[in-house]
Amino acid sequence: MLDKKKFYINGEWVSPKKSNDFKVTDPSTEEECAVISLGGVEDVNDAVSAATKAFETWAFSTKEERLKYLEALYVVYKKRWAEMAKAITLEMGAPIDFSTQLQAGTGASHIKSYIKVLKEYTFEAKLGEHALNNNILHEPKGVCALITPWNWPMNQTCLKVIPAIAVGCSVVIKPATQTPMSAVKLVEILEQAGLPKGWAQAVVCGREAGELLATSPKVNFLTFIGSGSVGWYLNSKVANGTR
Repeated sequence: MLDKKKFYINGEWVSPKKSNDFKVTDPSTEEECAVISLGGVEDVNDAVSAATKAFETWAFSTKEERLKYLEALYVVYKKRWAEMAKAITLEMGAPIDFSTQLQAGTGASHIKSYIKVLKEYTFEAKLGEHALNNNILHEPKGVCALITPWNWPMNQTCLKVIPAIAVGCSVVIKPATQTPMSAVKLVEILEQAGLPKGWAQAVVCGREAGELLATSPKVNFLTFIGSGSVGWYLNSKVANGTR
């Protein structure tokens, strides 16, 4: 059984503040395949604080710097494509051909696509002929909380993570408890590609800590894909000014 109990915070793999083991089941065999930790409030606070600090400098990175990281990420991802496919098969029970071609394939595709978009994107431009002295400036939002589902783990995770890199945001990734292994693998790839310390954090957590992540005043942007009931709940928290 794989042991993946550590979280990725501030550029390091760290143990949870309090032990809270959770066993991941391979749906194809109904056997336990890995043990992870469910983070608590302290773990989430550490992750958000690290992302907040990293954003202070990462926000001022250049487009060229971010392109360099994305291109390095694409190279490393392709080298570890088979590992990613194996992780997805293990955690969600998908046939290995499906995991290789489509599940892991979407991750590579999104990285490649956002490299193209970023190369062509203009962060500052004239408002228009009617206002030649006025410019539109697109700036990074800040700390992003990325909550992802179980069923297309790399597709949904890369759709959130890669644009954040492209625009200079820092992130806290919270993968689904059913499929955390692919998120761990992606963070390993991000680390190997040389992304800045503190830019990306990954914490698997339960409802209480997950709610804290979603409602933290230090989080500037929340993106969630999952069940309708949780979505409505988080929406109510955001709408009534809880975060």
